[in-house]
Order: sequence, then C-alpha cells, then structure tokens
Amino acid sequence: MLVEGIDYIVNANGLLVFTREYHLKRGYCCKNGCLNCPWDYAKHSKESAYKQNEKK
Repeated sequence: MLVEGIDYIVNANGLLVFTREYHLKRGYCCKNGCLNCPWDYAKHSKESAYKQNEKK
C-alpha cells in the first residue's frame, strides 16, 4: 500500500508525484523521466539529445 508523504506527494496541480524513496523501493528505472528519478534518467536523456544536436 502506498503512503502519502513517503511513497508519493500530491503537487499543487493535484497530480500524484512518486518520491525518490518509492522509485528506490521499486528497484528500476521506467525511463519516463520522472521528477524524482534516483537514476537521473531525464538528465541523461537531455544530455544525449544535446550531444546528438551538436553533431549535426
């Protein structure tokens, strides 16, 4: 069972946002660019997109 404040928060827009702790408990990256991704997937995907654009 998910616990508010530990596994998720509800942001100002009323959306459920999973926490870093939730992601770590799940144990893998879903590669959706989650806000609290402990594996920094969104950061890495932006960097690779930047490098690809640099080559063109």
